[in-house]
Amino acid sequence: MRHILNAHFHSLVIFTVTLFVAHLTSSYLKSRLSRSEERSSSMSILSTVVDIGVYMVGFLFILNSYGISISPLLTALGAGGLASALALQDTLANLFSGITTIFSKQVRMGDYIKLASGEAGRVVDMNWRNTTIRTATGNMIIVPNKNIAASNVMNYEQPLAECTISIPITITYDNDLQKVEQVTLDVARYILKRSEYGVSGFEPLVRYDQLGEYGIRFQVVLRIRNILDEATLKHQFIKRIFNRYREENIQLLVRHD
Repeated sequence: MRHILNAHFHSLVIFTVTLFVAHLTSSYLKSRLSRSEERSSSMSILSTVVDIGVYMVGFLFILNSYGISISPLLTALGAGGLASALALQDTLANLFSGITTIFSKQVRMGDYIKLASGEAGRVVDMNWRNTTIRTATGNMIIVPNKNIAASNVMNYEQPLAECTISIPITITYDNDLQKVEQVTLDVARYILKRSEYGVSGFEPLVRYDQLGEYGIRFQVVLRIRNILDEATLKHQFIKRIFNRYREENIQLLVRHD
C-alpha cells in the first residue's frame, strides 16, 4: 500500500509540475514574441506546440514512476512518428513554417503585408496551420503557412511603418519649371504639415523625369505614416494642387486622342 501511495504521490507531483511548466513556458514565449497585449492574443501556434511537448515528457515521467519501462514505448513512438510524418507532410510543413516565421519575426501579428500573388492586408492570426489576413475591405484571406515561408512577401511595417510615395504629374511645355516646382513644394509641405496622415518633418521632393511627346512629367515624393494612408493623402494633395495650379495659371497636360 505504501508503494502504491508513493507512486500516486509522485505522479501527482509530476502532473502538477508538467502543467506549471507548460503554462509558464508558453506564456513566456508569447510575451517575448509579441509587441503588445493585443497582438499576443492569437499566438496559438506556440502554445500548442509547447504544451504538447511538455505534456509528452510529463506523461513519460509518470509511466516511469509506476515502474513501466518507456524504452519500448519510445521505439514504438519513433516508428509511428516516421509513418505519421510521411502521411502528414503538408500539415507538418505548415506547422514548422509557422514556427520559423514567428521566430524570425519577419512577419508579426498586426503587420500589413502584400503577397507575391497580389493579395494585401493586415495579419490578424497565425496558428499552427495557416495565417489569416484581413484586407482593406474587411474580407479574410486564409494562407497556408508554407506559402508564407516560400513566397516573396512585402512587409510594410518593417523596419518602420512610415514609407514614401510618389505622385506623377504632367504639365505642358509652356510652363515655367521653376515656378511649377516652387508651387508644388509649397502645397506638398502644407499637406504634410496639416494632414494627420503625412509625416510633417519630411522634406518633399519634386523630380522631373520625362520629356514626353505632349508634356513634361515629374514625380512628387511625399512620406506617409502608414501604407493604408496612401489613398487618403493622395486625395488631399490632388485636390489642393489642382486648385493652386488654377490660381497660378499652371497648365496641366490634357490629351485629346
